[in-house]
Amino acid sequence: MRRVLPLFRRSLADTWRGLVGWTAGILAALFLYLPLYPSIGGNGQMKDILESLPPELVQTLGYDEITSGPGYTQATFFGLIGFVLVTIAAVGWGTSAIANDEENGQLELTLAHGVTRGQLYAERTAAVLAKLLWLTLVGVAAVLVLNEPAELDIALDGLLATATAFFGLVSLSAVAAIAVGGMTGRRTWALGAGTGVAVYGYAVNALGNQNEDLAWLHDWSPYSWAYAEDPISEGWVGLIWLLFAVAAALLLIGWLVFRRRDVAV
Repeated sequence: MRRVLPLFRRSLADTWRGLVGWTAGILAALFLYLPLYPSIGGNGQMKDILESLPPELVQTLGYDEITSGPGYTQATFFGLIGFVLVTIAAVGWGTSAIANDEENGQLELTLAHGVTRGQLYAERTAAVLAKLLWLTLVGVAAVLVLNEPAELDIALDGLLATATAFFGLVSLSAVAAIAVGGMTGRRTWALGAGTGVAVYGYAVNALGNQNEDLAWLHDWSPYSWAYAEDPISEGWVGLIWLLFAVAAALLLIGWLVFRRRDVAV
């Protein structure tokens, strides 16, 4: 009897040690930064520091709402440290899904064992997204644990909304790496695509924050789709859905090209 989702299971089995490491990193970041909020964010000290900084820098970093518990959590973790950490993992996993194996000669060997290209593409993509979902849920659980002790006052609805935006944002970088890897079979191109989506989204959002004349740039930034409407405070608002729509379109294009092109031996 054939095993269910063999490539999905194999991908998880081969990378579980790395997933444990990333999980530890996420927990370390959250338990390091969030407990500091009462001492630096909730007593006026942070407000004084922000007033001494250039307004453009504060806007670029997204620190304009950092004096509130939800704003502090968004600015320090979901919008910056967590975003950077999980994006690195997402791009690495997305690049390895197809492009890395093809350059190493392993992809042709896998396909020779009665595995269709569609099955390989779908199961490895699912494995990457499952690991990103796990890291997102770890973040949510840690914030819930720290919510009361750290005096964050984050509503569950807002936390789930911003976690969904976070998952969609990091998944978009992973999907870009998978899709471009499927289209080209080249690790450099896949790595560049995943990294480029993250850097582009953050940079365009930062430019859009500088003044009202550039605010239109938010419409073209995945980072803005996720966070511009402040989901951690406002709940299910903004263009979060667009992250998943673009990711689905990228996956479809990648699959259409991957199923027809020659795989390098």
